[in-house]
Amino acid sequence: MTMLLEQPHDTPLEPPTIEKVAIVVSKGSLEGIYPALIMANGARMEGIEADLFFTFFGLDAIRKDRYGKIKVATVGNPGMHLPTWIGAIPGFSALATRMMQRQMEKIDIPPIPEFVDLVADSGVRLYACKASVDMFGLTLDDFVPHVEEIISVGEFYEKAAGGQIVFT
Repeated sequence: MTMLLEQPHDTPLEPPTIEKVAIVVSKGSLEGIYPALIMANGARMEGIEADLFFTFFGLDAIRKDRYGKIKVATVGNPGMHLPTWIGAIPGFSALATRMMQRQMEKIDIPPIPEFVDLVADSGVRLYACKASVDMFGLTLDDFVPHVEEIISVGEFYEKAAGGQIVFT
């Protein structure tokens, strides 16, 4: 007598979707800030909730006095594929920054001030790190108006609950 074992009829589960991201921005250079803005913008375009948490030199992306002057980090940047000493030549950072900005314009990526406005207007929430703000002696008045509040790391984790945390 032959017995047939019944095969389970499990249907494959759909992969879970990302519904929320919390992106940490810690670098104050062009190549440190743009990835976070692009990811936050992409999230909103896909209907994903997004928060940006700016800490350390990443605060430059939301400081009124600095966010229009962000440059490419040329010294010690392995992505430049150049000897470190070349990056230290006066004016080289400005040149590299202009070149990168031209390339980004060609593919319709806006300058940082405009991009910050764009992501904030799309519903991305912007937060400044309390420890970094205190360390640099800043206040909420030092930041662009889109910054909702200055929060601690613990408060950031509360706001990020249920989402994916991305560190750029």
